[in-house]
Amino acid sequence: RNIVLSLSAAGWVVYARVVRGEVLSVKQRDFVQAAAALGVGRGRVLFRHVLPNVAPSIIVVASLQFSQFIVAEAAISFLGFGVQPPTPAWGSMLSESRDFLYVAWWLAALPGAALALTALGVNLVGDWLRDTLDPKLRI
Repeated sequence: RNIVLSLSAAGWVVYARVVRGEVLSVKQRDFVQAAAALGVGRGRVLFRHVLPNVAPSIIVVASLQFSQFIVAEAAISFLGFGVQPPTPAWGSMLSESRDFLYVAWWLAALPGAALALTALGVNLVGDWLRDTLDPKLRI
């Protein structure tokens, strides 16, 4: 639990930077300025025009950062600073299987493959969500 909190505390800066940059970019586009010129309220402009154009970038950052958090937790557990031994973690499984690589290679291969496939799966789902929700890609 402390690992998740510490990774999240360090990771919010990426979201803030991306959202700020995207909002500043979308705010200058013609359709947002036209809506403001017509007297549409700020809340409606935000939820109707700005947020749908910012959401794909947030989804991409979230999927990439979630994968990074998974790998970072595994690395911390591999080093022995993660969750304690009764609780299973891919990093601790990899660490415990180091002594048996020549005899039972699958003890390291299976948690490593699960870690890699999970990170890949999260990124593919994030990419699919971006493709589905991006208003620029809709025809």
